[in-house]
Amino acid sequence: MAGSHSNWRPPRSCDVYWCEFKHCKSLFNRFHEYYTYGRAPDCQQWKEDYNTCKEWEKNHSTHAKESLQESERKRVAEQRKFTPVWELRQTPPADWHLPLNQGKPQDS
Repeated sequence: MAGSHSNWRPPRSCDVYWCEFKHCKSLFNRFHEYYTYGRAPDCQQWKEDYNTCKEWEKNHSTHAKESLQESERKRVAEQRKFTPVWELRQTPPADWHLPLNQGKPQDS
């Protein structure tokens, strides 16, 4: 069983999961999350991922591997759901090669 999974490694090292958990539980981060989003952060997933990573290192279990992969997929999907602030251009502006009007006041 260990031979079939020997090439796979967790997306992050176990220490990274633990550091993320400690950061999430820190007073500074809790204050920031509460100020920004109006609620305290939920840090339980970082702790679960750390424990699952340690289980993978010890037993190379299929359940631990799938659990870590699913957790990372959820994180990536969560990051992608936000729309960009700026609209991305497909082509440069028509007057991109002209000098800037540095001496003229801009419309505000």
